[in-house]
Amino acid sequence: MTDTPTNVLTLEAISVRFGGIAALTSVDMTLNQGELLGLIGPNGAGKTTLLRTVIGVVRPTQGRVFLRGDDVTSLNVDMRARRGIALTHQIVKPFRSMTVLDNVVFAAGHAKTGSVMRALGTRSRTEETQRARGLLDLVGIDRYADAFPSALPLGALKRLEVARALATDPKILLLDEPLAGLNHIEAERLADTFLRLNAGGVTMVLIEHNLGQVARICPRVVVLDNGRKIGEGATRDTLSDPAVIAAYIGKEVTHA
Repeated sequence: MTDTPTNVLTLEAISVRFGGIAALTSVDMTLNQGELLGLIGPNGAGKTTLLRTVIGVVRPTQGRVFLRGDDVTSLNVDMRARRGIALTHQIVKPFRSMTVLDNVVFAAGHAKTGSVMRALGTRSRTEETQRARGLLDLVGIDRYADAFPSALPLGALKRLEVARALATDPKILLLDEPLAGLNHIEAERLADTFLRLNAGGVTMVLIEHNLGQVARICPRVVVLDNGRKIGEGATRDTLSDPAVIAAYIGKEVTHA
């Protein structure tokens, strides 16, 4: 298997079964260098399972995962993370006993050492601290640096999750419903942050039910339904596809 020069991720005929249930069936997907790709579909479509297959939490029953042309299907989560894949979670779980700054410093240190204890010993290092402050500024929550996560509103916690992922210096950033639970203004501002990160060179895959924001920031989308890929292409054209509209039962496919 050989990827094209700009292709950083290839999923080849990915199938996942949990017991007798088919979560994914022969899903193909590619991600290009510098792309902000939307991964959409109704609830239960298999989107999160697909991202977990990319990160290595879920092993495919069939199919292969390629990163920059290398078959990484057999690699574990840590080995894939070291190759530059990071995933943010819908439910944010920072270290509550650490400040916001230390949460990001820890992520930066752990990315370098691979050891919890050695990462903790890295926290006082000027380089990691400066990098963490820069990342908090980049995602717009530098004012919370010395606060504890329990003091942060949901929107800031979502941004902290992104900063922690960026601290690992990912080649690919996977975002699992980062706008969930946010009001319209917060969702738009966070989506704008993703645009800025992408413009700065971060390659991203975005799972999101807020199709208005997906249509605004993602030039291309892949659509899943019942574990199968039913659409792929330019976002606005794909959202107008009758099969995609039928999958959403016509309720959510409305966008500016």
